[in-house]
Amino acid sequence: MTTNWAGNIIYCATEIHCPSSFAQVQELVARSNRVRALGTRHSFSDLADSPGVLISLSHLPSVAEIDAAASTATVAAGMRYVELARHLDGAGFALPNLASLPHISVAGGCATATHGSGWCNGNLATHVSQVDLVTANGDLVTVGRNDHDGGDRFNGVVVGLGALGVVVSLTLDLVPAFEVRQHVYHDLPLQALEGHFTELVSCAHSVSLFTDWGASRLTQIWIKQRTDQPEPAILDTPWFTAQPADGPRHPVPGMNPVACTAQLGVAGRWFERLPHFRPDCTPSAGEELQSEYLIPQEHAIPALRALDRVREKIHPVLQICEVRTITADELWLSPCYRQHSVSIHFTWIADTAAVLPAVALVEAQLAPFGARPHWGKIFTSSPKMLYERLPDFRDLVRELDPTGKFGNAFTRRHLALHA
Repeated sequence: MTTNWAGNIIYCATEIHCPSSFAQVQELVARSNRVRALGTRHSFSDLADSPGVLISLSHLPSVAEIDAAASTATVAAGMRYVELARHLDGAGFALPNLASLPHISVAGGCATATHGSGWCNGNLATHVSQVDLVTANGDLVTVGRNDHDGGDRFNGVVVGLGALGVVVSLTLDLVPAFEVRQHVYHDLPLQALEGHFTELVSCAHSVSLFTDWGASRLTQIWIKQRTDQPEPAILDTPWFTAQPADGPRHPVPGMNPVACTAQLGVAGRWFERLPHFRPDCTPSAGEELQSEYLIPQEHAIPALRALDRVREKIHPVLQICEVRTITADELWLSPCYRQHSVSIHFTWIADTAAVLPAVALVEAQLAPFGARPHWGKIFTSSPKMLYERLPDFRDLVRELDPTGKFGNAFTRRHLALHA
């Protein structure tokens, strides 16, 4: 029996293969009737499952070929961000941002528009400039941002949810390596965000707000500032009454902070501070379920007010809620498509039956704001009507996968593909 990372999804695939070369991936795809790619399994939905064959990318060579002149790196799809980051940093380069945990694979993070935080930072998929994928007939196809079609087809491929083929490598845009200081503050009333939300979340390279919804307050604020940029001015404003932590903190109350990246303003390399969690430790709470919804930034305060009104029903099954910001992009199935977004992330207890009513309640509260769920998390409402380019994506699927080889229950349910 094979499960996802959290154990809430049991894969129904009849075979799992771990090819060690692109040619082996091509052969497996060509001879399989139904097939999907499998990354580090950090999806809480059945997105990655297949009714036939699963192809794990974990055994592909962990290679990152850096083009210093172009400031790009071509990366094997199964490579994890922690491995990639160390390689890039050693060559003097960095990625513009990272997700809260570095354990995930590059292809999986990009295919689902996974993200970190930052007023000017896009999700991980926005770093991609080229995708190499194996399509239904076993061909290796390259799609780039600067292709002859002006990149529009590329915008449909990058956040592909595994529905277009098996991605075997990606080319990523790089920036010069940098250092970051991380400070944690605690106890800020939600009311303080009225009129100051933008000021707070844009004050540093990356800002995360946490609450357990036990009260109308932020339990913690994580501020990650590049050392080559000035310290946030908000720290000296009268409305910012949060207190600096006197020691390391874990965002989940009661959890040991040893699993978290270094805090207290100690400078470190970009990949050692931008994630919340260390790669050698179990990320987050470990035993958990997750949901996440992205809304336009202008609706942040009304959305938080709506959740505050039902916090007594959310709090009993919640471990922690995190609020982050992500800038807009042009990727068709990105939850940030053409909207600067605020993400509201829920880390729930590991009890599906108890959590699902709370998920439905959250969705009802956030529905007026056009909340788009993260594709790899738990959600119950269909997001189909929230993506204006979904018809174009369906056309792209019909072109690259006319028989539905890469389809599964998830793509039928939420994208109406090969229904």
